[in-house]
Amino acid sequence: MAKKQITAVTELDRSHYLTKVYAGGHFIYADEPEDVGGTDEGMNPGALLLASLGSCTAITIRMYADRKDMALESVKIHLAIVDEQEMNAATRITRQIEFTGDLSETELNRLMQIADKCPIHKILSNPIVIETSSL
Repeated sequence: MAKKQITAVTELDRSHYLTKVYAGGHFIYADEPEDVGGTDEGMNPGALLLASLGSCTAITIRMYADRKDMALESVKIHLAIVDEQEMNAATRITRQIEFTGDLSETELNRLMQIADKCPIHKILSNPIVIETSSL
């Protein structure tokens, strides 16, 4: 059986920067802020990247905590990335994780380890090759 591939389609027409993003039967909008010519009707692409990492981290932690019957009430992921002008080969994303629930120090430490196991974290932590072609 072939491995399942993650796919997405983005579509931009004459609406300036407002972009439709389709994946798995769902869609969201991406856009740019008004001060750079967008309409600010969706998250900018950098925020979408952070949202991907944050949601994957939260889901991975929740799955693990549920499997281990941990008393995790909620998890909140705070993320930041440098401005595009400051990006280089060592671009840094900061991620702070906030847990609520009656968790032991051992459980908290384990959940922090599990955070690095989310698939998006693994993708972003390894070299990435982007192959571009036209259709």
